[in-house]
Amino acid sequence: MNPGAIFRSLVNAPELLMLPVAHDGLSALAIAQAGFKALAVAGFGSSGSVLGLPDFGLMSSTEMITHYAHIIERVEIPVLVDIDTGFGDVNNVIRTVRQVEAMGAAALFIEDQTFPKRCGHMSGKAVVSVDDYLPKLKAALWARRNPDFVIMARTDAVALHGLDEGIRRARIYAEAGADMVFVEAVTSIEDMRTVNSALSVPSMANMIEGGKSPFLSAAELQDVGYTLAAYPCASVFTAVRALQRWAQHLKQHGTSQGFAGPETMLNFDEYFRFIGAEDIRRREALFSGGAPLDGDAIK
Repeated sequence: MNPGAIFRSLVNAPELLMLPVAHDGLSALAIAQAGFKALAVAGFGSSGSVLGLPDFGLMSSTEMITHYAHIIERVEIPVLVDIDTGFGDVNNVIRTVRQVEAMGAAALFIEDQTFPKRCGHMSGKAVVSVDDYLPKLKAALWARRNPDFVIMARTDAVALHGLDEGIRRARIYAEAGADMVFVEAVTSIEDMRTVNSALSVPSMANMIEGGKSPFLSAAELQDVGYTLAAYPCASVFTAVRALQRWAQHLKQHGTSQGFAGPETMLNFDEYFRFIGAEDIRRREALFSGGAPLDGDAIK
């Protein structure tokens, strides 16, 4: 099956689909190696990782799509990507959708914020009218070449105009053809149930440590009606804390001795295995006339 079809089958499975969000190739590898069936990539961690800046719509479409392509190429599980507000008008949306579909993404979501957008759990965001958003959503649906490629519509209206408006928009977007919807920053378990009971298409939750939505387990999210759950910040939060501790220790002590250990750092050989260097060596041996090391299959 193609990535979109695999993603749809995971969404239709009985259990909630957990989507850890990778901020770079290393985090994507860690997620895949942990056994997750799919992952996502999004602006929050990508902007932090690539630019060292917050998710304020600062990454260009070229920067973001190139970054996503590297991640998609490196893992063998389906990837959902975030295309913010589509990077312009309907023509930009069409080009972006076709780019991310061609590079092997399984799904994308496009949101109804104004530009420059904000992380959905930050203050200072605004949304466009439904009439301004629908042409972009319809353009995205028209642009896909494979009907299995998933188009998700996201609305940030709840924080600005209340729950009823968020639900109203989500229903309109579903009726326009969105395969799935993402109602961002719902602030109570009761409201989560209300959102999901009002929808006829799969709905995604956004689980942010310290965010505006209740932080629930996968089982609890499924119980209130969600089909998918994204975890957009944890990978970059974890990486930053680990890097801060390492840098502070090195500055204070002039060495990583006393910091390095199995709970805090990989050693050289462990990283060599993690990053896939052994597979590359096997490949080199095959094409240079030698036999693959240990007789393993070439990847």
